[in-house]
Amino acid sequence: MRSQLFAKKRLDVLLGEMEGEQRLRRVLGPVTLTSLGVGAIIGTGIFVLTGVAAHDKTGPALALSFVAAGITCIFAALCYAEFASMVPVAGSAFTYAYATLGELFAWIIGWDLVLEYAVGAATVAHGWSHYFQDFITLFGIRLAHALTNAPFDFNPVTGRLAATGTIIDLPAIVIAVIITAVLVIGIKESASFNAAMVIVKLVVVLFVIVVGAFYVDPRNWQPFAPYGMTGVSFFGHTLFGQTGKGGEPLGMLAGAAVIFFAYIGFDSVSTHAEEARNPRRDVPIGIITSLVLCTLLYISVAAILTGMVRYDRINIDAPVSDAFKQVGLPWAQFLISLGALTGITSVLLVMMLSQPRVLLAMARDGLLPYGFFGAVHERFRTPWKSTILTGIFVGLMAAFVPLRILAELVNIGTLLAFLIVCAAVLIMRRTHPDAERPFRAPFVPLVPILGIASCLLLMFSLPAENWWRLIIWLLLGFVIYFGYGRRHSHLTFPAEARKVVSAR
Repeated sequence: MRSQLFAKKRLDVLLGEMEGEQRLRRVLGPVTLTSLGVGAIIGTGIFVLTGVAAHDKTGPALALSFVAAGITCIFAALCYAEFASMVPVAGSAFTYAYATLGELFAWIIGWDLVLEYAVGAATVAHGWSHYFQDFITLFGIRLAHALTNAPFDFNPVTGRLAATGTIIDLPAIVIAVIITAVLVIGIKESASFNAAMVIVKLVVVLFVIVVGAFYVDPRNWQPFAPYGMTGVSFFGHTLFGQTGKGGEPLGMLAGAAVIFFAYIGFDSVSTHAEEARNPRRDVPIGIITSLVLCTLLYISVAAILTGMVRYDRINIDAPVSDAFKQVGLPWAQFLISLGALTGITSVLLVMMLSQPRVLLAMARDGLLPYGFFGAVHERFRTPWKSTILTGIFVGLMAAFVPLRILAELVNIGTLLAFLIVCAAVLIMRRTHPDAERPFRAPFVPLVPILGIASCLLLMFSLPAENWWRLIIWLLLGFVIYFGYGRRHSHLTFPAEARKVVSAR
């Protein structure tokens, strides 16, 4: 049993999966891949999380929080880029772990990616719903209160759930259904739709930076770090920095752990390696370019926002549009709200686009039922069944589970995935030193070691309940793996793999 749990998938087998009728269509170039990365990154981070982090955790030091979180992501991005160029197949970190750490770790990270993409999409759908509701109020339209939010919420101060007086978040379900329909039609159409939204939101972000710069008052940057420059905790116990009313750490690093959600998405580019025209070159370009571009935009917007409005007067729900309203530009609210809505839609699209590709990779290895999760539509060449299932899951989670619980799960789950990918690069350099690497992460082993350390630092800076939720989620995953995956693994039961090949 132990040998099976740590059995590794050979590189030649991974590369062989790119052949045959069941592989995905190669239609994505470097510009489209970069657009997908930008589409996944810019959205909730700029238009929502900047207000929460600046107001409650960092003050004007929010700009440095984005730097700290961005550096962590750069270490992970370089490791992702190396693997994506070596093994350009669907599956992202799941596939990389299978080749380096063995089946059990591959399952852990594959199940963990459900936190990043599917649960992350549900979190974004929440944000989309609230911005949509704010947007339609500009036209005098309001939804019935019962249809505006999840039926309960989590209060971090009391640590208890409380009723909200609503029944369901209807807009979140509607947008999940629309995005699912677009994704089933095809990857090329989805990418084109995303590219159009990316252009709109980049124009709005540049508008915020250029126009907002004329309304910056340097006095709003004083004090620059009212909560300090640290904010590190260990399982809920603050080690360095101030502590909030609920016992949570405060400071620049604590803010970095919170706004880390803003960077989720650059790694989604690697899940589309099998659909890239020249994956060995284009995927690393897409990953690194999208991350660097978005980091620069994040830092700029954080500096402009905290310069326009004093940090303790920033609106938490709609920080950017409200900042322009506070400086006497209410006409900009429509443009910014439209950009926020568009930006969040593209994030949702890319996350829901990525999840079925991870499930497809797991099904190809027998860890999930291939007949369902491995089914590729004959006409559209998309994993249509798992796309529909993802849409149902995202819609239901967004409609009934509170935003705070979803967002915290996504942060710690993504950090764990990044940590494992950095460790996998170290292992692969030792076990396969001569393997072809069209892109090589620089300064190995320093870069992956720094990636592991920085991910752990941010993970420990999250509240303790995040760790318990992660443990519960992983235990649920183990039940599925030992109940189904281990008994149908193609590494252990090659006959199962031959059945799948003949079925293709």
